[in-house]
Amino acid sequence: MCAIFVVIYIMVVEFPHYRFISVPLEMLVGALFSIVSLNNYMIIFTAWQVPFILIQTVRGRRIFPWFLTLYEVIILISFVRYGLTMAGSFNWESDDVVGAIFPLISPVMAYFFSSQIFANRSIHQANQRLEAVIQRDERERIARDLHDTLGQSFSMITIKTELAKKLLVKAPDRVASELADIEATSRQNLQLVRSIVNNLHQQSLSEMLVEQNKALKTAKITLVTLGEAASMQWPTRVQNRLAAVIQEALTNVIRHAHAGQVVLTFSQENKQYKVVIQDDGNGHRYERRDSNGLLGMRQRMEEVQGTFSVTTNRIGTLVTLTMPRGKTV
Repeated sequence: MCAIFVVIYIMVVEFPHYRFISVPLEMLVGALFSIVSLNNYMIIFTAWQVPFILIQTVRGRRIFPWFLTLYEVIILISFVRYGLTMAGSFNWESDDVVGAIFPLISPVMAYFFSSQIFANRSIHQANQRLEAVIQRDERERIARDLHDTLGQSFSMITIKTELAKKLLVKAPDRVASELADIEATSRQNLQLVRSIVNNLHQQSLSEMLVEQNKALKTAKITLVTLGEAASMQWPTRVQNRLAAVIQEALTNVIRHAHAGQVVLTFSQENKQYKVVIQDDGNGHRYERRDSNGLLGMRQRMEEVQGTFSVTTNRIGTLVTLTMPRGKTV
């Protein structure tokens, strides 16, 4: 019977299409061990294996209550038979208690753990999809930048080149000025290309939040964002500037705050962009003259006529960033 159970157990794992036969057979063999041989340790394998299988589909989750009911009935029948055949042999102060309780709660524990694993897997898949969306958005952003900045300039170079060719015949004295304009436009395009390349090395808000959320989860800190969707429409260079400062602020939360949650609030007013970072940590005041991190964040914001402030309140530490609209450098 042990050999048969092992074979069926392997079949359940290796041949998913035949589980409608192999799982009931596995339950039957386990039930025989429990009821006939008064041995519940064999059916525990089924109690842990089947919930991990059922949790993966909607139909399986609907079947689980029936599986749990049948399983518990088998265990209770084995208890009754044990009480009838082994009356007075149960020792409440020995391992008999664990041997009785563990089979009862095994399927529930297995279902709970499998639910957690399944949920974490779904979150991981959602994060992968989100990263793919971010990459697509970045490609679209680059395409927009190229179209808006270089497309018009190259069109002008083409027009001026065609004009210069015509002037070679009709007005040679004007060719030099047209070539000078083409040279100046080409130099401007070179600067634009360098600017676009530099922007590629900077993070947008969405990219930064994906990466920082992973770090915060590792530190067991929950990230909550408000107004995030609207902030993704902010100008690219505004996002890059704010992302660098927010990243440094969240790093400080991880290192110093001992917080359990941090809330990011994005808002846009008539004259400025605003980001508020509130954690529920110790509320230390990090205004130190030798704090390079805070000094760097303040300098980044002041370079674009923005503001940076750190205060404490009854919740924890509050960091506020503002950046005037129209400033994109």
